[in-house]
Amino acid sequence: NPIPIRNDPEFKKYFKMLKVGMPIDTVRQALERDGKDPAIADFDPDKSYASQAKEEEGTAEDVPLKDDPNYKKFFKMLTMGIPEGAVRQALQKEGKDPDVATMDPNKSYASQAKPKVEDGPPLKDDPEYVKFFKMLKMMIPEGAVRQAIQKEGKDVSILEMDPNKSYASQKSTQKEVGPPLKD
Repeated sequence: NPIPIRNDPEFKKYFKMLKVGMPIDTVRQALERDGKDPAIADFDPDKSYASQAKEEEGTAEDVPLKDDPNYKKFFKMLTMGIPEGAVRQALQKEGKDPDVATMDPNKSYASQAKPKVEDGPPLKDDPEYVKFFKMLKMMIPEGAVRQAIQKEGKDVSILEMDPNKSYASQKSTQKEVGPPLKD
């Protein structure tokens, strides 16, 4: 006979927090802090963990982004009027896909994420460009690095690209910048 989750020694304290009237978001935060699934706060306290964990399995893929604990705060940032660029930067800082900022918050990440296409090493590790990123790391001024790239006849736009993505994946999305070329 499985024990109710509210009496389970592993989860007891979280259900006690709810019982004494703590906000559910505080309980979710405590669960997350302790390395547990924050969705446990929504479980029925009278059912066992095992019975509810099985129900939950497989649904993480179907959670709308606005409700997904991994992305919720970024959509809140957008609704508060924080510019999309800042939200993209925050996503990237946390190692998440910056394209989430432009995705439909009512659909799951899995349904919208583009499959990763292997199109070469990250730009910073690409043998064609690795030395230029080393120059930047050594605090050589960007202008000097730009000149070195031009001198070798390479694409200067790499300086505006994400060094953690491949050149090929970014070149196709790069817009032409500058004055039109003369015929």
